[in-house]
Amino acid sequence: MYEALYRKYRPKTFDDVVGQPFITETLKTQVRTGRLSHAYLFIGTRGTGKTTCARILAKAVNCEHPVDGNPCNECDACRGIEDGSILDVVELDAASNNGVDDVRMLRDEAIFSPTTVRKRVYIIDEVHMLSKPAFNALLKILEEPPQHLMFILATTELNKVLPTILSRCQRHSFRRLDGDTIAKRLSYVAEQEGINLTADAAQLLGRLADGGMRDGLSLLDQCSAVETVDAAAVLSAMGLAGTLRTQSIADAVLAGNTEEALTQFESLWQDGKDPAALLGELSGLFRDALLLRLAPKGGRELISGAYGENVLRDLRASDGSLLRLLNTIQKHQALLRETGNPRLQTELCLAELSGGGEIAPPCTAAPVQRPAPQPEQRNIPTPPPAPPVQETPAPAKSEPVYASPAPVSEPAPAEEAKPVLPAAERVPVTETAESIPAGGVSWEYALSQLENELPIGVRIVLTDAAQSSGEIRGGELILRLLPGFAKNTVNVPDVLNKIRQKLSALSGTPMKIRLEELQSGGAQGLDKLDFLGKFGNVTIQ
Repeated sequence: MYEALYRKYRPKTFDDVVGQPFITETLKTQVRTGRLSHAYLFIGTRGTGKTTCARILAKAVNCEHPVDGNPCNECDACRGIEDGSILDVVELDAASNNGVDDVRMLRDEAIFSPTTVRKRVYIIDEVHMLSKPAFNALLKILEEPPQHLMFILATTELNKVLPTILSRCQRHSFRRLDGDTIAKRLSYVAEQEGINLTADAAQLLGRLADGGMRDGLSLLDQCSAVETVDAAAVLSAMGLAGTLRTQSIADAVLAGNTEEALTQFESLWQDGKDPAALLGELSGLFRDALLLRLAPKGGRELISGAYGENVLRDLRASDGSLLRLLNTIQKHQALLRETGNPRLQTELCLAELSGGGEIAPPCTAAPVQRPAPQPEQRNIPTPPPAPPVQETPAPAKSEPVYASPAPVSEPAPAEEAKPVLPAAERVPVTETAESIPAGGVSWEYALSQLENELPIGVRIVLTDAAQSSGEIRGGELILRLLPGFAKNTVNVPDVLNKIRQKLSALSGTPMKIRLEELQSGGAQGLDKLDFLGKFGNVTIQ
């Protein structure tokens, strides 16, 4: 039966453990001199050797012929502990045995002397998962255990372990393994297994392991099906984009070339690449570039090493732009976990990064070209007048005057204004494509003026009648949005401030925004004549 590489090449002695020299030397010295603690606490991230060292220590304290603090792995005690036949060495998973009854049973058994070895050893993995009553039940025996008893606790989250437990244990912190250490070990394992692993692939696997030797061996196991494990094979097996293609997308983003960025992503999507992995690689690229700029001397020790320093220094972006790029990617990564359409979310992210209005202003689009289609939108013979400017209060005779929504009790004098036309003689509503509220600004017109200032995702939501509708009443914009994605996309302080500022500038008066939830049936269809009537009668002069 095939055995996974991380199990087959698990270290058997302290000397086999890589990347933790200080801890292994300390434990070897304690075993050799007999100055052992009754309780140990091993702290560190996954795959750094905590449980492995706990098993080696359990064998070493019971070994019949230890070799310089290491177990011999040949005596009956070592072989019995290795195959699990000796019941005096117990390994528990606190994630599934975290109740107070489990700890009480352990405590009742621990007082008995071992039957086949010198010390009874309890290895409790993920000890932070114990409940508070279980911790309290463990306290007394952990503080004053019998001479034959030893506890070895392991955890990845030190902050969840009670201080009363910490004060009774000898703590050892396991550090993350660097990429070179993992790559060297992977090359050794590949040589032993007859796997053709190239040097660049070993370095790439070392970086992808994220400091854990077990993760690195698992990745090597996954990639070993091909004849030659090179960098391309690793990227293909992991579903990653690769540094060159990620760098190409980053260049398109920084150049404001949305079309090129989306085209590159479409190619990756067709190749089966994971959108979440792509955003993670982009985030890593911008993060390395920012760290190298903020810490030019010590930055080499902080970067991941996936990209050369010349590539990171050549990125055409300021420090502030890199910060905004990273914040935007993190925002879309959070949305990626919530939405059911990762492709769309990644496309929205790339569009925003490359010039959707949040990160960098568009470099090629001329804003004056956007209002050109307004005469066609209004669908009237002559172009509509510009919105009235409040600084010139004297109205011209040819400009329309909008009455207040409240009924007027007395008509204006004949010498000041012409009489109001009867309802049958007014301009039909069908001749205008948007409603004109009091103040001379409609939501449709304001939205056309906002087109260059809002992110593409927000524009899609606001212009989609199935997701939103809006109307202006006096000094307030009532914006109705579908709950969920549409509302979350628009309900952002920066977006609402831009809309409010534009409306206030167009109307000349401060505007407020009120958000309401739209019914699931989409935008409510209002009769255009009734909709216009909400803002009072129109007087033509």
